[in-house]
Amino acid sequence: MAELHLAVALDGAGWHPAAWRLPHARPAELSTAAYWVDLVQEAERGLLDFVTIEDAVSIQSSTRSGPDGRVDQVRGRLDAVLIAARVAPTTTHVGLVPTATVTHTEPFHVSKSIATLDHVSSGRAGWRPVLSARADEAGHFGRRPAPDLDREVADLFDEAGDFVEVVRRLWDSWEDDAEIRDVATGRFIDRDKLHYVDFEGRWFSVRGPSITPRPPQGQPVVAALAHVAPAYAFAARHADLVFVTPTSDADAAAMVGQVPGVAQVFGDLVVLLDDDERTAHARKAQLDELAGRELVSDAEIFVGTPAQLADLLVARRSTGLTGFRLRPAALPDDLLAITGRLVPELQRRGLFRTAYAETSLRGRLGLERPANRYASA
Repeated sequence: MAELHLAVALDGAGWHPAAWRLPHARPAELSTAAYWVDLVQEAERGLLDFVTIEDAVSIQSSTRSGPDGRVDQVRGRLDAVLIAARVAPTTTHVGLVPTATVTHTEPFHVSKSIATLDHVSSGRAGWRPVLSARADEAGHFGRRPAPDLDREVADLFDEAGDFVEVVRRLWDSWEDDAEIRDVATGRFIDRDKLHYVDFEGRWFSVRGPSITPRPPQGQPVVAALAHVAPAYAFAARHADLVFVTPTSDADAAAMVGQVPGVAQVFGDLVVLLDDDERTAHARKAQLDELAGRELVSDAEIFVGTPAQLADLLVARRSTGLTGFRLRPAALPDDLLAITGRLVPELQRRGLFRTAYAETSLRGRLGLERPANRYASA
């Protein structure tokens, strides 16, 4: 049986809103480099494929309509791309997939940021594009009104698709051997190997080329989270990797069918782990009591032992999922349970690597390095 792919999604003190109040949490350090370095290095010790880092252009909220005014949950975050760039030199293998918003921003800026991350990580970068649809988010920029979600959802996804296409073209706007660096002749670049992308669309008009040489992977991995039909269509067309949120095997099979042609489809799970199932449920009850409500999520919430989670992952993989992105409910506790207990359990079953092999994130995910669309045959 082929090995599983396994990633973790990092967000603040964890995916449970009360996680910051636990004894092992580090709420005073959430805005420090050391906190993020420690988490990602732990993920690398666990031989995980990659980490994702959450981000948005609005403050966290328990509602989708805007800020909720709560003061009992983590609020405020660092820029995910900058976190990844800071962490990159402290790691050597684990992939780094930050979130960056496509609404209210420019593809030129995102293209060079992710290309830079790919260079400084020696080919381990990815990017998760997300939409921005809230009125308070639009108010941060003042350049466009908030969309009418009853009428403009399709437009938002079409714009996101064009955004990703422009970014991909800019990554290709330098050929791999455009940099000559010939001291004897005084030629640093071959100008004929830099290309105008000349993208003209409804939302963007971008000439190019980029100011950043082509990334080591050629195209860093583009990942998308899909819940609804327009998101599935966007992911199937533009992403290398899709995250879905099934709550059953039947759900998982149906969601895999929504993104035909995508090589990697990962199932998302919020996880709260302990060596004893009863203790795991007691931990969740404690967190729910601190939060004043039971945990809810767009993804399935798993509470139990690492061995039970391994059973679930093995069973659900039969639906066509190629891997899983786990969202630790509390950091660092549930991350340590993943790396220290779940990974060894999967290794004992012959389902997870015992050492890193491939050096690039694309290679680890079985994705070929794409040819440059502008290079001569």
